[in-house]
Amino acid sequence: MLGSTPTTSEASAPDERLVEHAPNGRLVAQRGLFHGPDPVCPEDLYAQINFGNAVRERQRLVVHAGSEVSMDTYFGRFPASYWQRWTVVTEVEVEVTVSGSGRISLIASDTEGETRTVAVQEVTDQQGGQVTLRTQLDKFLDGGFLWLQFGTNDQELVVDRLRWTVAAPKLLRPTAVVICTFNRADDCTKTLQALAADDEALDVLDAIYVVDQGTDTVSSREAFPAIQQGLDGRLRYLRQPNLGGAGGFGRGMYEVTARGSEHANLLFMDDDVLCEPEIAIRLTAFANRTTEPTIVGGQMLRLLHPTMLLAGAEYADFAQLVPGKVVQGALDDVDLTAEAEDEDGVPTGKPNRGDARVDADYNAWWSCLIPAEVVAKIGLPLPLFFQWDDVEYGYRAKANGFATVTLPGAGLWHADFDWKDLDKWNEYFAVRNAMIVSTLHAEIDPKQTARVIISRITRYLMSMQYGLAATLLKSVEDFLQGPEILRDGGASAAKAVHALRADYPDTIMHPASDVPGLKSGEVPMVQAGPEPSKNRMVMLKRLIFLAMGRTAHQIGAVTKKDATWWHVSQFDTVVVTDGSQGGVRVRRRDKELTIRLAKETGRLVRRLNSELPRLREEYRAAAPELTSRENWRRLYDF
Repeated sequence: MLGSTPTTSEASAPDERLVEHAPNGRLVAQRGLFHGPDPVCPEDLYAQINFGNAVRERQRLVVHAGSEVSMDTYFGRFPASYWQRWTVVTEVEVEVTVSGSGRISLIASDTEGETRTVAVQEVTDQQGGQVTLRTQLDKFLDGGFLWLQFGTNDQELVVDRLRWTVAAPKLLRPTAVVICTFNRADDCTKTLQALAADDEALDVLDAIYVVDQGTDTVSSREAFPAIQQGLDGRLRYLRQPNLGGAGGFGRGMYEVTARGSEHANLLFMDDDVLCEPEIAIRLTAFANRTTEPTIVGGQMLRLLHPTMLLAGAEYADFAQLVPGKVVQGALDDVDLTAEAEDEDGVPTGKPNRGDARVDADYNAWWSCLIPAEVVAKIGLPLPLFFQWDDVEYGYRAKANGFATVTLPGAGLWHADFDWKDLDKWNEYFAVRNAMIVSTLHAEIDPKQTARVIISRITRYLMSMQYGLAATLLKSVEDFLQGPEILRDGGASAAKAVHALRADYPDTIMHPASDVPGLKSGEVPMVQAGPEPSKNRMVMLKRLIFLAMGRTAHQIGAVTKKDATWWHVSQFDTVVVTDGSQGGVRVRRRDKELTIRLAKETGRLVRRLNSELPRLREEYRAAAPELTSRENWRRLYDF
């Protein structure tokens, strides 16, 4: 029931909205937009003024006389290569409703970013007439995009509507958005409002599941009734205990696939994004035309640096226990409005777009569409609570023959990761879950995993991050317990890690102006020198000095950028800026604690070396049951 607080009882009746339905004409693959959904969204990500003047509105463009506007932008381009490679579509049309006079050009690029003009249409004294340009998708297999360019001479040209369309299937798959939220009620409310405000985007969404696991609930917000009304019967608001991202997104999977929706799409979306509703249109259209069920992911733009793209496509480095590695040839944390550079840092004279097609191993769940057929074949998420659940699911899908496509131009803004500090409680899940997923999807030598653990803890101890070292050690210890650690979905582990870290003062963040026991004027800022060219030699030197009780600085303050192990290890006491820029942490040298944690590291690493082969088999044997509907029904307490 909408507006109430539903129980966690299992859904029984089919959702009448989640059924395949006939299309109404050609399928809109993407809209031509000229401005973002929010004033903070840079206009140049949508339409770029090459020269002259133009007015860029959300769906209306006014090109003044003597001007040129290009859609060779992040949101303006049509990813022709991806459509040719992954879908049944062989031709695309771009429909433009215009008034006035000017020139409309259809431009294409190839894998090297070289351009060619595909078609040109001159218009004179149009009064809301439609212009249609079309091209075959037959020259884009390894890369290339399509876009429009508008030019005027002595009159202006007004574009009132721009749509890229493809042939529609006989039946369209229904799509259910799933938003998992935990005490981010205001952020989630804004995301729902953005979807409700965009009628065309809302038309491709048949249901919106909000799985609220927090105590500060979305339903408590004053705007909630208006959101329900704006979503016009689509909202399914569910409450449940906190089972992390895996439990929240998994609940959406559980509900949709329990309602007889064999061919539905599940569109996962984080609660704390700046939502570009256009992403719903692009992901669902693509998923409706793939040759077989395919995971279709959106890209992440950095919220605090909104012209920056995090990555073109990603994979996980299991040997180093690191997710989010950028696929070779993909864009890697680049400014989309800047000029591209070659490998030597020399400007190329071409825009920073990334024309080569790149293939992802998985897509993060800030926005990711998963077909119901994938869920039917491989099950629900592994109950990892937080972090690596999306990585594991992508690799499990890949092992079962389902590809993941990270679709360029389908993006939204998410909080910058480098503005979050590593020294947080959730590092426990980052490491524990990395080891679990590695055992499931890779054949890593136990000695390699042990080396990674030793390397990280050594750096933490040298940097006086004792709480972070203890957090990592607990992640290893719990991993060694085997699959039983996942039986409760992760809630008890989260509580235990919080309790553990409370015993370490270096984990506490303080206001920079009020550090206990220290006066600001007594803590000088000490900048770091250049990165060592021989890390091992410098580390050995630092370890010898620390064993002798020698340090270069008694006390000092260090910026986040300078908080490297080779710099911080030279202090007795150091005040370090938190990655969030919201405060500082105080780290103090403790020789006895260093020795104790080092001994614990040795003990656990020896166990890891000897027990990892056995644990690999145990985790693999347990995975089918852990990802089953029956296990999640138990966790949801149905």
